[in-house]
Amino acid sequence: MSTRTMDSDLLADGPADRLVRVARTATGDSLRSVTYFTRSDYDQLYLRDDLEQDADLMSFIGHEWHDFKNTRNAYQNSELGTYRHTIRTFENGFLLRITTERDGVFVTTDGLTMQDFEAVANAVTTVLEDRTE
Repeated sequence: MSTRTMDSDLLADGPADRLVRVARTATGDSLRSVTYFTRSDYDQLYLRDDLEQDADLMSFIGHEWHDFKNTRNAYQNSELGTYRHTIRTFENGFLLRITTERDGVFVTTDGLTMQDFEAVANAVTTVLEDRTE
């Protein structure tokens, strides 16, 4: 299966490449796309060749930031613990959203196990946190 890795205007090459690499390592051929985003912009870092680059990502990201704030606030003192990430299930795949206070990453995949999603989320979180130190 062919892949397309794109250049990023928001991230240096090192962190952008690392995000794609850790997502690819954790998901294998199930990886569909990797998108890095801030509150005001985004860069699609990776898109599998059998997919088309036609999603309205900016609108989607706006909704996700709004939902993230509401979700985080709603579950702030939950006995479930601290919010970590979101998995959304769609007809043709899954979306994993990992966010920090200032940025985030969407990883879309074909089917994965919960352990695979955990591995991706942990790896992406490490890359995002390493950028802030």
